[in-house]
Amino acid sequence: MDDKITTQWKGDLIFESLNPNESTLTLGSGINKDDNISGPKVLMLSSLAGCSGLDVISILEKMKIKLTDFKMNTSAELTKEHPKYYKKVNLEYHFYGSSLNEEKINRAVELSVTKYCGVMEMFRKFAEVNTSSHFHNIK
Repeated sequence: MDDKITTQWKGDLIFESLNPNESTLTLGSGINKDDNISGPKVLMLSSLAGCSGLDVISILEKMKIKLTDFKMNTSAELTKEHPKYYKKVNLEYHFYGSSLNEEKINRAVELSVTKYCGVMEMFRKFAEVNTSSHFHNIK
C-alpha cells in the first residue's frame, strides 16, 4: 500500500482523517452549512481540481509561463439512484495575466488531463469528465 490514512469518528456525523504527512482533514455529511465541514463527495471534486492544478502550475513553471492568478471551477452531476455518484463532471481552468501564451497553457492542461493527474484518471472510470480553459488577459 502506498498511502494509509486513519479516520476517527468524532461524534455526530463528523470524522477526522489523519493523513500520511500527519495533517488532519475533518469531514462530515456536508448537510449543515453552519459547521464548515465538507462532505466526502465534494472533497473528491476538490481533490480533482487540486491534483490537476498542481500539475498545471508545475508544468507552467517549467515553461517559464507567468500568471497573475489561476483558479478552477468544478461542477458535477450526481446519479438519481443510490448509491449516488458523480456521472458528469465539468472542470473549468481560468488563467489570468498579461500576454498569456494560450498555446503553452493549453499544452500544460492537456498534459495534466491526459498524462499526469491520477485523480482525473480515477474519475474517468465512473464519470464523463469535460474540461475547458478560459483566458483572462489583464492589461
